[in-house]
Amino acid sequence: MAYDKYFLSESKPEISPEKLETIVRHALIEDIGRGDITTQLTIPKDKKIKAKIIAKENFLLCGAMVAEKVFKAVDSGVKFEQKIKEGACVRSGKTIAVVSGKASSILTAERVSLNLLSLLSGIATKTREFVKEIEPFKTKITDTRKTMPGLRELQKYAVRIGGGHNHRIRLDEMILIKDNHIKVTDGYSKLPSVPQGYKIEIEVQNLEEFKHALYFKPDIIMLDNMQIDEIKEAVAIRNSTEFKSHHLPTKLEASGGIYLDNIKKYAATGVEIISVGELTDSVKSVDISLDVQ
Repeated sequence: MAYDKYFLSESKPEISPEKLETIVRHALIEDIGRGDITTQLTIPKDKKIKAKIIAKENFLLCGAMVAEKVFKAVDSGVKFEQKIKEGACVRSGKTIAVVSGKASSILTAERVSLNLLSLLSGIATKTREFVKEIEPFKTKITDTRKTMPGLRELQKYAVRIGGGHNHRIRLDEMILIKDNHIKVTDGYSKLPSVPQGYKIEIEVQNLEEFKHALYFKPDIIMLDNMQIDEIKEAVAIRNSTEFKSHHLPTKLEASGGIYLDNIKKYAATGVEIISVGELTDSVKSVDISLDVQ
């Protein structure tokens, strides 16, 4: 497949089982090292416990199956009973899941499980805030590649759970000609030969660059760090009679300097896409705890 199936897709969010297994395995190796020495020295091997995963604040739940996968990877005998559905709103004090089995296994898996669950729920919650802010408009909110190394698949899944959309996940999924590509090549007078099935996007930073890019009829033009008035003018130019004859009109994407307090102004310009790095690069994890009963 030339570009990822989740690019601006409305399909049901899911995670590749193989990728999830790899992420969980690497996270546990990083955390456990040669073994959980404290648990090994203090907890009887056959001791069984039951513990609740509890929300300490209000948020949108995301990553319960990831949390379960962590416990199962440490000990397949651990039971994980999910109490709240993925993508549902969780109120502070509510039980997300009940975990039961060997105490040593549960305590060893606890931190990695909660870390991933807290992070993904934080991303989904933040994304939902952005999505709700521009509900009156048809604009789609997307993430960027500003993700934590090794966790991109999960972070982009969380964006989808929050109601957002994914931009490209990997560099091999679409052609995106950015400012540094243009600087290195001293501009462009024609586009590269695009393999069948690939989308092409061009980044511009002013109206002059925009008009030049629009001439080539790319799938998308990214309006990077442009002022609201400039974006409005770009939309008007794209919508003009001269360009309405395009079989597939170029979509416009606003990017850069867009936050929760100003995103509605950008959506009102008429762009089809708004990409927001904040969804994944600086989001706050939600507060979740594991309480032994």
